Amino acid sequence: MVEQKTGPEALEKAPATGAVVAVLALAGIVVSLMQTLVIPIIPHLPEYLNAPASNTAWVITATLLAAAVATPVMGRLGDMFGKRRMLLVSMGIMIVGSVIGALSTSVVPMIVGRALQGLAAGVIPLGISVMRDVLPKEKLAGAVATMSASLGVGGAFGLPLAALIAEYADWHWLFWVSAIMGVVGAIAVVIVVPESPEKSGGGFDYVGAVTLSGGLLALLLAVSKGADWGWSSGTTLGCFAAAIVLFILWVSWELRSSQPIVDVRVAVRPQVLFTNIASIVFGFAMFAASMVFPQVVQMPEATGYGLGGSMMVAGLVMAPFGIMLLLAAPLSSWLTNTFGPRITLMVGAIVVALGYLLGVFALHSIWQLIVIGIIIGFGTGLAYGAMPALIMGAVPPSQTGAANSFNTLMRSLGTSFASALAGVIVAQMTMTLGGVAVPSESAFRWIMALAAGAAVAALVLAFFIPGRSDAPGGAATGSEETVDVAIEGIEQTV
Repeated sequence: MVEQKTGPEALEKAPATGAVVAVLALAGIVVSLMQTLVIPIIPHLPEYLNAPASNTAWVITATLLAAAVATPVMGRLGDMFGKRRMLLVSMGIMIVGSVIGALSTSVVPMIVGRALQGLAAGVIPLGISVMRDVLPKEKLAGAVATMSASLGVGGAFGLPLAALIAEYADWHWLFWVSAIMGVVGAIAVVIVVPESPEKSGGGFDYVGAVTLSGGLLALLLAVSKGADWGWSSGTTLGCFAAAIVLFILWVSWELRSSQPIVDVRVAVRPQVLFTNIASIVFGFAMFAASMVFPQVVQMPEATGYGLGGSMMVAGLVMAPFGIMLLLAAPLSSWLTNTFGPRITLMVGAIVVALGYLLGVFALHSIWQLIVIGIIIGFGTGLAYGAMPALIMGAVPPSQTGAANSFNTLMRSLGTSFASALAGVIVAQMTMTLGGVAVPSESAFRWIMALAAGAAVAALVLAFFIPGRSDAPGGAATGSEETVDVAIEGIEQTV
C-alpha cells in the first residue's frame, strides 16, 4: 500500500497536486498529438519523400503498430521499475523519433521516426497510474478524468495545429514542434512529478510480451491494411489466423507465468473484463466523429452535402470536441465520487449516443457539426474519466501500470476498428462527381448511426459491471471465485 504522509510532509505535497495533474496531462496531450500530426500532409507524402503512396502509407501504419506493442510493455515495465521513470523513457523515445522525422527526406527514416513516436503511447496509462500512487484520494477521480481526456484532446487540437504549420511553414516543422513540446513536457515531469512508491519488482515476461505483441501486430495489420490487400486475400486472412493463434498461446503462457505481463486472472474479473470490452466499443464511437467531420467539411459543395471548407476549418470544427473532453472532467469526477464510475460510464454512453443520433440527421452546416461535437466530446469526457477508475478499483496498486495500459490498448483497438469499418463504408457507398467517385452522404450517416449503436452497446456492457468496486488486492469473492474456477479449467485444458 502507498504510505500515507502526515504532518508537515503532507502539507508540503498538497499544493503540488494541481501542478502534478497539469504536467501529466500536458505529457499526455503532447504524445496524443502524434495521432493527427501528419494528417494534413498525407496526400503530399509521396512527393515529399520521393516514394510511392503504397510505401508512404506505412508512415501512418508504423505509428499504430508501435503504439500497440509499447502500451502493454511500458505498463508492465512501469510497475517493475517505476512509472515516472518509464514515462520519461517514453517521452525520450518520442523526442528522438520527432528529431528523426524532422531530418527525414526519404521514406525509410520517416517510418523509423514515426514508429519511435508510436512507442511513446504508454505515457497516458503510466500517468494515470502515477496519479493513483501519489495523489490524495479525494483528488484522484478528477485527476484521472483529466489525464484520460488528454488522449482525445491531443488528437482534437493536433489537427488545426498541424494544418496551420503545414499551410504556412515547411512540413518538417511538424516534427520540430513535436520535439520541442516533448522536451518541455519531459523537463516539467522531472521538476514536478514525484516517482511512484509502488513497484512490483520481479522479472520481465519476455515470452508474454512477444506473443502479445505478435498477436497485436498481426491483428492490426489485417485491420489497417485489409482494404488495400483485400479482405478475403490470403495475406489478410493469414494475419487474422496468426493473431488468433498468438493470442491463444499468450493466454496459455500468462496463466502459467508467475510474473505475467498482463495478469489474466485479474483481466477476467467482471469489473475489468466488461470495462475493457466497453473501452473497445467506446473507442470506436469516439473516433467516428474524427472520421466524419473533417471529410464533410472539406467535401465540395457540389456533392450536395459538403461544406467546401479547408483543412484548417476542419481542424477548428474539431477543437470544441477537444475542449469539451477537458470541461467534462470535473463533472466526471463528481459523478464518480457520488455515484461510482459505473454510473458515470453509463451517463457518458447515453450522451454520446444522443450526439451521434443527432448527427445522423444534422450534418449540413458548420454550427451543426460544432454542436454535435460538443455533445459527443462531453459524453466521451465523462466516460473516459470513468474507465481508469473502474480498472483501478479492481486491481492491486502494483498492477495499475499494466492494467491501465491494457485498457488504453483496448480503446486504441476500438479506434482502429472504427477506421477500418469507416473506410469500407466510404469505399462502398459512393457517388460520381465530375467523373470521380466520392463518398455519398449516406456513407457518413451510416458511420454516425454505427457510432450511436456502439455507444448503446457500451451502455449495455456497463450494466454487467459490478455496481461496487472490489477492494484492490482483496480476496476474490462471488463472481471472482467463479472466474478462478473457470481459469483452473482452462489451465487444465490447455
